[in-house]
Amino acid sequence: MLSGKNIVLGVTGGIACYKACDIVSRLVKLGANVDVIMTKNATEFVSPKTFESLSHNHCVVETFERIQKFEIEHISLAQKADLFLIAPATYNIIGKIANGIADDMLSTTIAAAKGAIKVICPAMNTNMYLNPVFRENLVKLEKLGYHEVQPISGRLACGDIGTGKMQEPQEIVKYVCELLCAKQDLANKTVLITCGGTEEAIDAVRVITNHSSGKMGLAIAKECKSRGGKVILIAGRVSVSLNGFENVVNVKSTSEMYNVVMSNYEKADYIIMAAAPSDYKPKVIAKNKIKSENLTLELVKNPDIAKAVGEVKGDRKLVIFSAETENLLDNAKDKLLKKNADMVVANDVTQEGAGFNVDTNIVTIISGDKVLKFDKMTKADCAKVIVDMMQNK
Repeated sequence: MLSGKNIVLGVTGGIACYKACDIVSRLVKLGANVDVIMTKNATEFVSPKTFESLSHNHCVVETFERIQKFEIEHISLAQKADLFLIAPATYNIIGKIANGIADDMLSTTIAAAKGAIKVICPAMNTNMYLNPVFRENLVKLEKLGYHEVQPISGRLACGDIGTGKMQEPQEIVKYVCELLCAKQDLANKTVLITCGGTEEAIDAVRVITNHSSGKMGLAIAKECKSRGGKVILIAGRVSVSLNGFENVVNVKSTSEMYNVVMSNYEKADYIIMAAAPSDYKPKVIAKNKIKSENLTLELVKNPDIAKAVGEVKGDRKLVIFSAETENLLDNAKDKLLKKNADMVVANDVTQEGAGFNVDTNIVTIISGDKVLKFDKMTKADCAKVIVDMMQNK
């Protein structure tokens, strides 16, 4: 699968170093050529000879006896890399890269790796992962095109339980394979995607909204982009970063989303309505903050964006979502028909792992007479299924 691919693996000082050995072994078995660069601190956990035995290549460490090779070796590794992976990626190395510090072999080599796909696999204490400085550094790297394999929750080396544990080697290798062997079946195609929730103002400070995070829409957008598609992303209220996409339009209300979608749908070959726009809005918006013991709101219907697109879509493919709490199949099939969509992705948001603001989903996809039910999977994997089925409709 990875025959002919050159991967540079950066290993930094953390207890998750032992997982890096498994990563090298798996990549080599898939046919990749792997060169390992270790920081000095990493050698306190795993011997360079271990990586040399697994990779069948010289392991580079920034020790004084090898400094004479520094100027040549870091450039040659940077130039040969198809993909540059850092696992584990500590708080320190991510901070260095994000702020342009190149004071050792690893940070210098990745700084010179202009053409490589770059992937970081953070591993650290939960409080460090959530530290605002670290979050800013992640955003910087995301803007520069770096990919993050997010850490998982579990018992950490310090004894705490929380997010910060490096993802398992098989998942990291799977992600690497997807990046290096990605389909390009959406090349020369444009995909319009909506994501997130909308906000409907009640007064000067309050809004009606919902629990949508935008995670599903973002996963679909990433999948379409990785397959060569041009993505137009129309985002409401989201809790995820949308950096890395050139064409993002931010909106607040359902009416705003409706106007932007209707102004752009003709540019698209595929339209995926993954947002959760509010169905209703207050009939009257108070100019000032309402101060009252009791409050009664009169609501009116918002425009139905998916239905409006379905009426004018022509040969374009329309994919809609149906988040339900009961009668999943009946409600989803009804929406598919009424909105003149080509495919509906339905989920019962009362199921654990299928609701809003989680990283997994449990979906049933209906297309014509086909009804396919899927077990719980990550939203990234769900996005792959949706994009595959969307094109086979």
